[in-house]
Amino acid sequence: MARRHQSVLIHTGQHYDTSMSGVFFGELHLPAPDVHLGVGSGTHGAQTGAMLIALEPALLAAKPDCAVVYGDTNSTLAGALVAAKLGIRLAHVEAGLRSFNRTMPEEINRVVSDHLADLLFCPSGAAVETLSAEGRTHGVHRVADTMIESLNDAVSQSGDASALLERIGVAGKGFVLATVHRAENTDDPARLGAIVDALSRANEPVVFPVHPRTRQALDAMPSRPGGVTLIDPVGHLDMVRLERAARLIVTDSGGVQKEAYWLGVPCVTVRDETEWVETVQAGWNTLAGADSDAILSAIRFFRPDGPRPSLYADGLPADGIVSCLEETR
Repeated sequence: MARRHQSVLIHTGQHYDTSMSGVFFGELHLPAPDVHLGVGSGTHGAQTGAMLIALEPALLAAKPDCAVVYGDTNSTLAGALVAAKLGIRLAHVEAGLRSFNRTMPEEINRVVSDHLADLLFCPSGAAVETLSAEGRTHGVHRVADTMIESLNDAVSQSGDASALLERIGVAGKGFVLATVHRAENTDDPARLGAIVDALSRANEPVVFPVHPRTRQALDAMPSRPGGVTLIDPVGHLDMVRLERAARLIVTDSGGVQKEAYWLGVPCVTVRDETEWVETVQAGWNTLAGADSDAILSAIRFFRPDGPRPSLYADGLPADGIVSCLEETR
């Protein structure tokens, strides 16, 4: 940001499908990107390389006092690398998260971005402790999780979900909501097959908004999942409507795990580990991996019975981050 409150929004184009990108700008009241790089899909190396090539002139033209990257995507890594190479101060929002699984591309993106960043904004005490164990103590700030602001805004807008549920053909608290998009699941036929098998045997309605990558993988399977309602990806507001209305959520998404926790919906995570360990420790999220019987058992019997403690700092995280950026210019 060259002057107080001035910013330049760069969209790499990593998410390019309208249902996975464009709709969110409208529903989250985001301004149109100042720069759209249009990188699109590709292998991790090709996609990240294309971002590096396109981001360098974009940052040189913007001449920012600070580059802000968020999360753990290839866009996060590319932005961090370019900023560091150009000597631009770097801030990483959602810093300090670890799955401790280096086979995950997201884990590499997190670790590299954290160790390049000048300012690290952590959503939890555990994230701060993780950075400290890795020798990162300078420039570390614990702030509230930025997702809670967008979730609260979506809840206030989403209203009654009855029309959406009627269109899909399910009743409130009478269905399981499933999302699967991580490469570890979609690119492994055995893992995806086990997850789909469990959903097919749930003996209750399952609503499955299908990510484009997942759709391709499902189309390549020898048989279609039975007993599962596959729908196109939904926007943020409809996703929140579905999350609030679901009896239980099955997911490999980090964001959905957190939203389920905040909304008080039991969550079954179809991964072998999670960055959001607090939600598991609190008893509202359980790890089932890609074992069909373990997933099915969790769907049938997982019932949190304890309170939901406030796991993440309260307040307005965006305001706190902006104030810190301005104070440390």
